[in-house]
Amino acid sequence: MDDELNVTYITLGGHVEVHIYGPLYFVIMFTAYILIICSNSTIICLICIHKNLHEPMYIFIAALLVNSVVFSTAFYPKLLIDFLSDKQIISVPACLCQIFMHYTFLASEFMLLAVMSYDRYVSICKPLQYTTIMTKRTVIILLALAWLFCAGHILVAVSAFFQTLCDFTLKGIFCNNSMQKLHCVRSGVVSVIGAIALIDTVFMPTLFVIFTYTRILIITYQSSKEVRKKAAQTCLPHLIVLVSTLLLGSYDVIIVRVESEIPKTVRFIMTLQMFLYHPLFNPIIYGLKMKEISKHLKRLFSQDKLN
Repeated sequence: MDDELNVTYITLGGHVEVHIYGPLYFVIMFTAYILIICSNSTIICLICIHKNLHEPMYIFIAALLVNSVVFSTAFYPKLLIDFLSDKQIISVPACLCQIFMHYTFLASEFMLLAVMSYDRYVSICKPLQYTTIMTKRTVIILLALAWLFCAGHILVAVSAFFQTLCDFTLKGIFCNNSMQKLHCVRSGVVSVIGAIALIDTVFMPTLFVIFTYTRILIITYQSSKEVRKKAAQTCLPHLIVLVSTLLLGSYDVIIVRVESEIPKTVRFIMTLQMFLYHPLFNPIIYGLKMKEISKHLKRLFSQDKLN
C-alpha cells in the first residue's frame, strides 16, 4: 500500500494546526521522552548491576520497564518529527506497524502483571517451594510467553487490517484501533479476531491477577502481621500498576465506540496518559514502593550529590 494518512492532532481546544505550536509541543514531548528513557533505564540498570536484585520479581519489573522504553521509542521519534513538519502524514504500513507495537506491548504488560502475580503467589503462599518452582528456566519461559504470545495474537489482528480505506484522515496522534473507522465497511472478521485477542491478552490475565491476589489476601489474613506487611509491600505496587493499565486499556477500547460522546478534555488527558503518565508511572511506583529498588536509588543519587 502506497496510501498515506493525514494525522489530525487532538488538543484541549479541539483540532488545531500543529505548525503554530509545533516547537512548543516538540520541547515538551522531547523532555518527556528523555525523562521516560532515563527513569526506566535507571531502574533497569540497577536491577542488572546489583546481584541482590537478580530475583524473579525484579526481573519481571525490569521486563515491564523495558516495555515502556520500547513502546515510547516506537512512537516518540515520529511524533517529534510531526511537530516540526508542516504536514503530518504517515504511510499505511507505518500506521499498521504503530498499531502492532502499541497493542503488543500493551497486551504484554497485562501478561507480565499476571506473571508477577503468580510469582508473588508462589513466594507468599508456597515459600518452601519457591526456589524449585521459580527457576531461571521458568522465568525465561514466562517472559518469552508474555511477549511472543501477545505478538502472535496482535500480528494476526493487524494482518486483518489490510482492507480498502475510504477515509485518509486519522483523528489522533498515533495509529490505534480507531483506524477501523477509515474502512469502507466494518469487517466482522477483524472484530472477532480483536475480541479473541482482547479476551486472551487482557481479560484472562486480569482475572488471573484477581484470583492470585485473592488467594494471597486469604493466606496473609490468616498469617502474622509481619507476613501481611511484607505481602503489602510487594503486592501493592503491582496492583496500582494493574489499575493504571486497565484504565489505559479500557479507554482505548471505549474511545472507538463513543468517541463523539467523550469530552475533548477527557480525550486529551487520556491520550497524554498513554504517552506521558503511564511510561513514567511504572518507574515512579516501583522506584518508590519497592524497598530494595528504592534503597539502591537513594544510594545512587546520594553518590551523585557527593561527587
